[in-house]
Amino acid sequence: MKITSQHFSPEVKKPQETEEQTVKVTAESPAAEKAASNAVKTDASRQRMLSWFARVGISPSMMSPDPKKQKHALERRKQILETQKASNLQAVLNIALNVTINEQTSDNLDPDWFFAFSTMAEEIYSPPMQELWGKIFAVEVARPGSFSLRTLQLLKTLTHRDAQVFNKAVNVASRRNNDAVPRILVGYHKRKGLLSLLRRPVPEQINLANVGLSYPDLLSLQEMKLIYTSEIESAEYDEGQQVTWRCVNENISLTSKTSGVALVYYKFTSVGSELYKLVTKSPNEAYLTSIKSVLGEVFNVS
Repeated sequence: MKITSQHFSPEVKKPQETEEQTVKVTAESPAAEKAASNAVKTDASRQRMLSWFARVGISPSMMSPDPKKQKHALERRKQILETQKASNLQAVLNIALNVTINEQTSDNLDPDWFFAFSTMAEEIYSPPMQELWGKIFAVEVARPGSFSLRTLQLLKTLTHRDAQVFNKAVNVASRRNNDAVPRILVGYHKRKGLLSLLRRPVPEQINLANVGLSYPDLLSLQEMKLIYTSEIESAEYDEGQQVTWRCVNENISLTSKTSGVALVYYKFTSVGSELYKLVTKSPNEAYLTSIKSVLGEVFNVS
């Protein structure tokens, strides 16, 4: 039976909410909403956890006390993992088949290199990294010996985020003519003389963080052994000496205004130099503007 106000006797009235009770309810409403929001977030996080572990054949209740069911669950997990590895290799192959390499050779691919490559590539799950491995295989087939197993072993430890950091370094790297080793030019060093004490000080290096390559990025690249751990100075240039660097698709011609000037740069390691060839490059205009401005103090830049 539905209770209405008619069921109350005239002497009995509905209890009235006090002001204090009203304030309490109002105050508790945001807390209740927050609790509900947290519950939704927790449930979403839980679903993500379940989803990731499902990819490797694991669920909260898979290990049954029944030996037969347990064996079936383990066999199913093994099948899921093997299927995923085969899928990874297929993705790498499909990418390699669509890579065009102009230079060809009659040399055969080293079987030891290939089987080591396939063992590592089957555990590459990220599509961007699979693309990189596909390019490596295509280049190695066309030009055997381009990538060492040491490079592959290091590459296997890199994540997609690591590759993004490396890509930033590649976009500010330059190479001299006929030099396969890239370098990140950061400025110059000049022998101090008496006249330099009377001149206005000028910045000798650019701040790479201002052009997108932060100090933590440099540390990461050094830890990954893609660039050397310290800055390096070139040999000193004589007055009028010229050198040309190519940064992505732009040539930078430097002619020394005076003697005793050396370029300062970060040098790529041999592994970093091999991977440099694979990365799709795009010019960093902010970097080009900054490095030309700094080097323009001691070089004629064209």
